[in-house]
Amino acid sequence: MPEPRVPGSGGDRMELPCGETVSPRTFDLGQREFDCDCGETHAVVTDAHPLSRFVPEDIAAQLRTVIDTDDEYEEFSTVHLMGSVMEEFPEEIAVEDVSEDGQVGAALIWVADFDSRRLHRVVVELLVELMDHAVGHTDDEDLQAEFESQMAEFDVEGFVEAYRDQRDFEDEYDRPV
Repeated sequence: MPEPRVPGSGGDRMELPCGETVSPRTFDLGQREFDCDCGETHAVVTDAHPLSRFVPEDIAAQLRTVIDTDDEYEEFSTVHLMGSVMEEFPEEIAVEDVSEDGQVGAALIWVADFDSRRLHRVVVELLVELMDHAVGHTDDEDLQAEFESQMAEFDVEGFVEAYRDQRDFEDEYDRPV
């Protein structure tokens, strides 16, 4: 009888959305992109990456406070966020459970068919949708109006550019904002 496994769990090789395969040990915890043999650059995320990789820590803290999870994770995390990305782009995200491999340093690795800048935009757009949905369920019409006013002025691309510049994503030593 076959053993149950996480989808995409292929042992010592991970199939990427482009069809190439690599060892999960190819990736390190500070890595955000991978230059693939297919010629493209893929975004890389691990469960060890904090939410502040994508949004300032104060927003990440608010998300952790207001979003309840009903799984083994104590609070909203990158795992939940990447689950949302996978729902939107199921064919463009590969995930590998590497929790049994002590040489990797993470339990889960996601690799996108697109680069880290596009992934960052997707994540911010999904978080804005999540916040919009949450605010829409409140009875506070003033809060709803204020949120909609702020979102009308919010520039996802501008936010991502400014945040990435501030975080200095050119090396693995960036710090949360």
